Amino acid sequence: MKLHTTVILLIVWLGAFALHTAEGSIASQSMRKLSCVNLSTQKVDIRSIVNYEKQEVPVEAVMFITTNGIRICVHPGKKWVQSAIKRIDRRRTTRRR
Repeated sequence: MKLHTTVILLIVWLGAFALHTAEGSIASQSMRKLSCVNLSTQKVDIRSIVNYEKQEVPVEAVMFITTNGIRICVHPGKKWVQSAIKRIDRRRTTRRR
């Protein structure tokens, strides 16, 4: 009887441990609230862009954030996109000094 009870307790404990571990690993992965699915083909005025975020999943893209808070997804390989990223990065390093 004692062996039977010990085995049941061990199985319950292992199940609880496995469930806790699975929940922890899923919860520890941060989910992005917004992600790019469709990319805009229009050029954005670089002066109105205040920030950007790069993403690789579900599509490779750069999400520009404008002064009005509008988020625009564009292809990262375009020349004007690279220029805008460099300009924003320069602004960031200038502000830190």
